[in-house]
Amino acid sequence: MAGWAHHLIIAPVLLPLVAGALLAVYDERRQFLKGLINLFSTLANLAIAITLLQAADTDAPGVYLLGNWPAPFGIVLVLDRLSAMLVLLTAVLATASLIFSMARWHTVGHHFHTLFQFLVMGVNGAFLTGDLFNLFVFFEVMLASSYGLLLHGSGPRRVQASLHYVVINLTAAFFFLVGVALIYGVTGTLNMADLAARIPALAAENRVLLEVGAAILAIAFLVKAAMWPLGFWLLSAYPAAAPPVAAIFAILSKVGLYALLRLRPLLFGGEAGDAAGYGGTLLFAGGLATIAFGILGVLASQAMTRIASFSLMISSGTVLAAIGLSDTQVTSGSLFYLASSTLTISAFFLLIELIERGQNPGADLIAVTAEAMGAEPDAEDTATEGGIGFPGTLAILGACFVACALLLIGLPPLSGFVAKLALLAALFAPAGEGAAAGLSAANWAFIVLLLLSGVATLMTLSRVGIRAFWAPVDAVAPRVLAVEVAPVVALLLLTLVLAVKGGAVMQYMDETARSVLTPSAYVEDVLSAPRVPPAKAGLQ
Repeated sequence: MAGWAHHLIIAPVLLPLVAGALLAVYDERRQFLKGLINLFSTLANLAIAITLLQAADTDAPGVYLLGNWPAPFGIVLVLDRLSAMLVLLTAVLATASLIFSMARWHTVGHHFHTLFQFLVMGVNGAFLTGDLFNLFVFFEVMLASSYGLLLHGSGPRRVQASLHYVVINLTAAFFFLVGVALIYGVTGTLNMADLAARIPALAAENRVLLEVGAAILAIAFLVKAAMWPLGFWLLSAYPAAAPPVAAIFAILSKVGLYALLRLRPLLFGGEAGDAAGYGGTLLFAGGLATIAFGILGVLASQAMTRIASFSLMISSGTVLAAIGLSDTQVTSGSLFYLASSTLTISAFFLLIELIERGQNPGADLIAVTAEAMGAEPDAEDTATEGGIGFPGTLAILGACFVACALLLIGLPPLSGFVAKLALLAALFAPAGEGAAAGLSAANWAFIVLLLLSGVATLMTLSRVGIRAFWAPVDAVAPRVLAVEVAPVVALLLLTLVLAVKGGAVMQYMDETARSVLTPSAYVEDVLSAPRVPPAKAGLQ
């Protein structure tokens, strides 16, 4: 990237930072103006993310030197295919969630728009930063914003879930600091590319401390990625969150997955000497355990928000297992799966609120849920809002539910099928020429759990769909607005685009997986990035 386009690398961080600061100036009586500012910033961020993805697909990794200090001495932002893809995914979810919230959800609590922009800033910064210290900074910005957003709308259920969420994530942040301190003490650097260059020459007596530091650091990422048994916080936090908050939260677990996918090849890749491959088996086993736990949770769940949360755990477990295998084709398939499942689960969280809006509270007695035990609904759940209730509404919501089900199960014609097919094809590939006899036990376990996750989701969503649409108890046509349905439909249409453009998308994912698992080009580009000449330094 050259010229003015080079400065777009910092825009996904700078734009929401400025917008969030501006929004903090206005009080809550200026909701319309705050909503406009938030919407403008979010749409601009989406346009920038699309531009960055196009640049990352054609150019070498873009390196932005803040303060014009070269790596590893200064702060570095790095744009490559992986970070560009996740920044775009964040922008898409943010746009859908914000538009959905503009119907009514943005007014049921304080500082929604400010926290929303700071959350986007933290997530984008985590995906773009090139050093561990600033990864921690953006991690904390993201978490601090998520604490407030989880409480949005108040209510005892959200307060309780928020307290658990805060305590667990503060503990994870402590592990993050300890791990970073150990790694810095051993290597003398926190720049990711510089770490990759220094670790092969690390003395044998220091390698144990490096591995201990990396293990402690990984705990923080695994908590955020919701790996079993570290992900129980997700099952109380996400169902309690307001629907647009839960929809944007679908990207938060991907921050932990991204950090693991980025750091493991850099720190413990093939050029790391004796440390090569460290932690791969544990990540793979943890991923399989997370899938298995998610399958059991999906089968046992009655509430749709719980089903969506367990599906998110299955998604995280699948990507974790792929990271543990460190195979290019498996990683490529898992990246496609990550994009598809994130869009699907975000749409599902939004759709659930629209479906349940038309149900009489007594209908939930069929499901053994907390609400059925006498909990009072939150204030916003009983609010009367504008909208039109008509039989066609149920048809639209039913079609969206079927699409979500097909995506989560992995049936054609949407992208969930393409993603699982790519993963299964990659897992069968080591056997050579399709002969299954040569498959390892690890690959077989992964394949079986992938197939079982689809079967379990099919059984559960069939049951829930029948209860919600075919044989509802005292259901009425929900009153919904076009601004609420449109984001759900848009996210589902994007999954259709992923399927139709599957060849081009898989080619992008193949290139992404190769560059991530063989990071020599990343290291060279970051460490050799030139400073801006003195005459032009004022532009940096």
